[in-house]
Amino acid sequence: MADLAVGDRAPEFVLPGTDGKTYRLEEFEGFPVVLAFYPSDFSPVCTMQLRAYSSAIEDFRSYGAVMLGLSPQDVESHTSFKERLGIPFPLLADTESEVAKRYGVIGPVGFYRRSVFVLDREHKISYRHVSRAGMTFRSSSELLQAVEKATAAE
Repeated sequence: MADLAVGDRAPEFVLPGTDGKTYRLEEFEGFPVVLAFYPSDFSPVCTMQLRAYSSAIEDFRSYGAVMLGLSPQDVESHTSFKERLGIPFPLLADTESEVAKRYGVIGPVGFYRRSVFVLDREHKISYRHVSRAGMTFRSSSELLQAVEKATAAE
């Protein structure tokens, strides 16, 4: 497992996602990126988390930030989840948890830990939070402050 710290370059990845696309982190070079790792589509806390981030999406976009949700479910599940909740950002299918392993967000029994990384425009980690227990999530306002800090430091 990775032990990534603030200041490290974020590991690259290529994953299938919603909207029939394959997403590469490198395609967002030049933009701040918020990576929201969440354990499961349709679970109560994940639903609250992604609704909260969806409600604030225009605030994230005002900084030029890209939001990406990542979890181990497949694209079909993500598509259903996205459509049902009206999520306005892509959900990526890390079905083998390879990206989660690279980011160090796999718990002791192999499950995703609810985690968020904010990357600056050069994709260096400017903020990271990896939950020990997944019953809470970082607020949109906390993440917006991290995005603001990441863009102001450049």
